[in-house]
Amino acid sequence: MRGGREEALRWIAFIVVVCVGIGLGHAGTARAQDGDFSAWRDGFRAKALAQGIGADTFDRAFAGIEPIPRIIELDHVQPESKLAFADYLAKLASPAREEGVRKHLAEDRALLNKVGRRFGVPPRFIVALWGMETDFGRDSGNYPVIAALATLAYDGRRAALFERELIAALRIVERDGIQPDQLRGSWAGAMGQPQFMPSSFLAYAVHYDGAGRPDIWTDRADVFASIANYLARQGWRRDQNWGRIVRVPDQIPADSVGLDNAKPIQQWRRLGVRREDGGPLPGRDLKAALLTPPGGPALLVYDNFRTLLKWNNAAAFAAAVGLLADRSETR
Repeated sequence: MRGGREEALRWIAFIVVVCVGIGLGHAGTARAQDGDFSAWRDGFRAKALAQGIGADTFDRAFAGIEPIPRIIELDHVQPESKLAFADYLAKLASPAREEGVRKHLAEDRALLNKVGRRFGVPPRFIVALWGMETDFGRDSGNYPVIAALATLAYDGRRAALFERELIAALRIVERDGIQPDQLRGSWAGAMGQPQFMPSSFLAYAVHYDGAGRPDIWTDRADVFASIANYLARQGWRRDQNWGRIVRVPDQIPADSVGLDNAKPIQQWRRLGVRREDGGPLPGRDLKAALLTPPGGPALLVYDNFRTLLKWNNAAAFAAAVGLLADRSETR
């Protein structure tokens, strides 16, 4: 969200290759090796109270919390794997995941259509993102979020980021009356079935019925509405798709490639870019950017691709969401 959800921490946008994981093993600045957690907690308590968190809320949320060594291990020693773009797409937009998108589109069609109409986001993109993030809600993580964020903030390598998210988690406890131990998620603090970081939860999570606190852990209607609200608020264009795989002639100038070089589709047609099946590009009056990652496939992408990048700033992730969404309606 995930803005700042866990996928944004797991996947790094590619230039030559796509990195799966973020390869953080180093001998760096782990405060947890020699620091004092209680001293850090007392200092952070003063910061939290200065930002409006109630003393009772803080003390209740931090009762019994200690650093979780496993989280420090995961943050510092993640394996790095390098995949070609096409291999990454095959991994993320797998046939099993395609089938999952189709299955849930059918099972939840009535609810998804209502959410789609309300927010202007096609159901297939809602379900594709849901599937990418947590395997359709099956793998949303079971770490205690406040303890996880406290561990990462105390560790010190990215203290400012995780202190901000920890303050946001405390605001959720205070604002929504959620018990601290009910905030469960990934080791990096991403919560619920959409994997929203706490700051994204505060900004974008919504209750489907319009009243009450959002439940992105167990309420599927809230999960769908929150995903759609995020995309809509980030500028989703209901009159456009995300993009498409294309064929690109060898003579395309290198300086025409990239998100900063959007051109009208008619201009790409004149340059010889064609659809994946060899047919002509659509004659629509909109701009598109050409991406040609090593190993392909080449992509012609529209504004909604940029919106998907706001969810997770990795081109292969955004493309996989788009392809899952499209393929769900072609079989």
